[in-house]
Amino acid sequence: MAVGTIVWLGSEVMFFAGLFAIYFTLRNASPELWAESTPTLNVTFAAVNTAILVLSSFTAQAGVFAAERFQPYRRGSIWQFRQWGMAEWFVLSFIMGAVFVSGQVWEYATLVAEGLPITANSYASAFYLTTGFHALHVTGGLVAFLLVVGRAYAVKNFGRKEMTSAIVVSYYWHFVDVVWIVLFFVIYIVK
Repeated sequence: MAVGTIVWLGSEVMFFAGLFAIYFTLRNASPELWAESTPTLNVTFAAVNTAILVLSSFTAQAGVFAAERFQPYRRGSIWQFRQWGMAEWFVLSFIMGAVFVSGQVWEYATLVAEGLPITANSYASAFYLTTGFHALHVTGGLVAFLLVVGRAYAVKNFGRKEMTSAIVVSYYWHFVDVVWIVLFFVIYIVK
């Protein structure tokens, strides 16, 4: 299962490499369009949204550590974070990922309201395609978190299968985070 996921993530690397190629090709063809369009982005908002997504990788990894201890749920009060199990850490990761996607939707709505819909020009198309496909991947990760948490509650004994599922979902989540970090620097920082 883990090896198959790693192979599949390799194909996802190629998919995002293609999106980056499109982005850089269009950027190279119209540098003046990029120069006038990039100031419309809210870099501060995107940086905060990025921080939320990056922090969710740490909470997801804490969930993996709990799964490796075969601890699916918390042992104590909800406020005793050190006693949390995989489910609590993954639910927190899910919430943070959902906040990230909601932030992207808000950013899209703001840009459209400011006159930059996907059909405006090649810059808008490249921006929405790259960030939009990433948002779809994050949404897939959110579904995976829910499935793993649901499975933890559905089985009588949390075992190796459930632990491996948690690890595989974390691989995917870390991948999505790394892709976003690169996207963030390419789109928001490199002018």
